Amino acid sequence: MDGVSFEIHKGEFCAIVGTSGSGKSTLLNMLAGLERPTKGEVIISGSHIEKLKEDDLVRFRRENVGFIFQSFHLIGTMNALENVALPLMFRGEAPKVRIKKADRMLDMVGLSRHKKHMPNQMSGGQQQRVGVARALVADPAIIFADEPTGNLDSHTSEDVMRLMRKVVREQGKTLVMVTHDDHLAEYADRVFHIIDGKIVKIDVNTPEICDGGERL
Repeated sequence: MDGVSFEIHKGEFCAIVGTSGSGKSTLLNMLAGLERPTKGEVIISGSHIEKLKEDDLVRFRRENVGFIFQSFHLIGTMNALENVALPLMFRGEAPKVRIKKADRMLDMVGLSRHKKHMPNQMSGGQQQRVGVARALVADPAIIFADEPTGNLDSHTSEDVMRLMRKVVREQGKTLVMVTHDDHLAEYADRVFHIIDGKIVKIDVNTPEICDGGERL
């Protein structure tokens, strides 16, 4: 990264767009605390995450961050309900509470009839909806999505993007997405264009950018 400086507000959907090798995934990883910057700072809700020790960083991510991945990362031996409930197990929540929350999340993402389905019984779009539900189940303040539609066809990609935008609006979540697709980035409130580790342009797609948000 070279001279990158910006703020993202609470409840905002932002997209980071660039070609392969532009630095967009590295930037996302630094924002999420998965990689440490060699200089500079990353502040989320007033916390300097670049200064946190590894144990504190793991705890911070567990309590504040949700992830949506390109390749779904569902566990093949678990059904949809169990996959969504998994993050809550790491937080020590009781089994009945975990299942109840996961059940509600799957309803929200439109998978009421697929709760007992295994990953290999679902389409790519359905699996990604499970991924969205899993990212939301622990009620994170921020969701990071890395090429979330990269393995989906164009029609299914549009469905997932509409779902993610709906989540941001209705749940008040902050969503930061990396994509190489300018069209999909149009679903975001703001689009950060990155080339060779530099932000070269910021586009505003809607007038609905939330005001007075928390710094990131």
